[in-house]
Amino acid sequence: MWQVVFYVKEDGHVPVEEFLDKLDIKAKAKTIREIRLLQEFGTELREPYSKFLQEGIFELRVRFSSDSYRIFYFFCRGRTIVLTNAFIKKTQKTPTRELKKALLFKADFERRFSDA
Repeated sequence: MWQVVFYVKEDGHVPVEEFLDKLDIKAKAKTIREIRLLQEFGTELREPYSKFLQEGIFELRVRFSSDSYRIFYFFCRGRTIVLTNAFIKKTQKTPTRELKKALLFKADFERRFSDA
């Protein structure tokens, strides 16, 4: 079993938690179910649930009704998965700004917790 943690910005904001709080109850339940799959399978989780993007960033892919949600994450030592940010996917292509955000959050996490 893997440990799943939410990235916390230096100002105390938790992007993935804030995203989850905005979802309706059924969408939130489905998304949490997918996070639990990631927690169980970690690096073994593959498409259609998970996809490698670049520079250590993966996306957890959640489909609910007609919506697609994406949660970016990365792996670090100690069988830990850090969930960085999330969004509702509206186009085929992953928005560059969301990927850049995930990369910045990963770099910030690694800087602040260099033993991670």
